[in-house]
Amino acid sequence: MPDAGTTPSRSAVLELKDERRAMHEGYVFLDEKCLLLAGEMLRGLARYESHRAAFDAARREALAALDAAIARHGLDGLQAHPRADARDAALRRAPRGVMGVRLQEVELAGPPLPAPAAADPSPEAEACRRAHVRLVALAVPLAAAGGDLERLRLEYRRAMRRARALQDVLLPELAATLAGIEMRLEELEQEEAVGMRRAAVA
Repeated sequence: MPDAGTTPSRSAVLELKDERRAMHEGYVFLDEKCLLLAGEMLRGLARYESHRAAFDAARREALAALDAAIARHGLDGLQAHPRADARDAALRRAPRGVMGVRLQEVELAGPPLPAPAAADPSPEAEACRRAHVRLVALAVPLAAAGGDLERLRLEYRRAMRRARALQDVLLPELAATLAGIEMRLEELEQEEAVGMRRAAVA
């Protein structure tokens, strides 16, 4: 943008108008981007709430199963039971992008390896193990949905700040600069016309 000391000229006016048009196009793009991101956040929030409801239900079941297993074996006895091995459980990802924001749906690719045989097996201990395995599996898409929402929120805030800066600061400043140059050009043209008339009279 030309500064206040720029010599007023038609080329400077044309340059400022081109810059104003580009800024306005940028503002329109950012405004549309904010709308698209807001829509995606609403859809993401619905997915998150769905995953959260399933996780909360599974958590209640896991706590009930844990209570039953502790009642059967005691805390020390239950801690001696082998756990399921989830170290080899892979994640299945489905990445996608929305307005430059990387999103992904993630889930466990398969169940964990079976737990080794317990020295003191019981239906309560097995139910507890299965309930917590399911809880871990449901935590994976819940965490991914939460991460998507956070990335969308950050990008929305960035786009909104840029749009406001264009609308409230840069475009008004550019308009004021353009108006000042055009006014100065008119004054120069009037001074030139007056000078030509005086020269013609003389």
